[in-house]
Amino acid sequence: MTCHHCQCQKIRNRKVIAGNWKMNGDKASNKILLETVLASYEKYNKIDWIVLAPFVYVSQCEKLLDMSHLGYGAQDISENANGAFTGDISAGMLKDFGCHYVLTGHSERRHGHGETNELVAKKTKTALEAEMIPILCVGETLEEREANQTLTVVSEQLKAVLNLVKDPAVLSKMIIAYEPVWAIGTGKVATPEQAQEVHAAIRHQLKQMDQTLGAKMQILYGGSVKPDNAESLFKMPDIDGALIGGASLKAEQFLKIGEICNQFS
Repeated sequence: MTCHHCQCQKIRNRKVIAGNWKMNGDKASNKILLETVLASYEKYNKIDWIVLAPFVYVSQCEKLLDMSHLGYGAQDISENANGAFTGDISAGMLKDFGCHYVLTGHSERRHGHGETNELVAKKTKTALEAEMIPILCVGETLEEREANQTLTVVSEQLKAVLNLVKDPAVLSKMIIAYEPVWAIGTGKVATPEQAQEVHAAIRHQLKQMDQTLGAKMQILYGGSVKPDNAESLFKMPDIDGALIGGASLKAEQFLKIGEICNQFS
């Protein structure tokens, strides 16, 4: 099985475009989407490209993407290695299908499935121990933002992981995605300045633990990223790419966002 362009030893400081399909897709439309992206994405080769598929389509990603430099992964992971956990998917199972990436702590898991900061930290640790690259999602609700709690909430979400995984060398293998809950699927987008403020705070928190970790961590923005707002976001000094939802299901939009990101790499 091909290891996608050194993803096991993640290249630092490259910008990242990651598409989260959420609970969307079917075999026919996935094939068209991936083949369309595969036909063009290598023109924008200064960035890392990732798709995050529902569990049942990970095998299809493996078949279509295995010989490419387009990385793929899953949208969740169990904190357990195996056992009586009906419906859960382990790191070993994901790796069996060539997954290098996995989302942890997406707001739709935190708020829709009641995942706590501690559970998200355990899942992130499990992924890292399996030599996968977790994309740790953090972000606040609208109520928390309006109460001026954004930085506190995000800091606590990140601190849970830092308290559990204490080795900066291990932590350096992950990616962080800031996704304000109020901007996900709503069409609302944090202003570039709002996003930059949070990204800078995340980077500062990491630097307090380890200067190199903070300087090199890839921090993505997620929340209704589209081709028409991507440039203003990618101009910000601490935004290293995007975690894209709806636009990642449309090949031309996904590719366009990547093209814009590539210009800032």
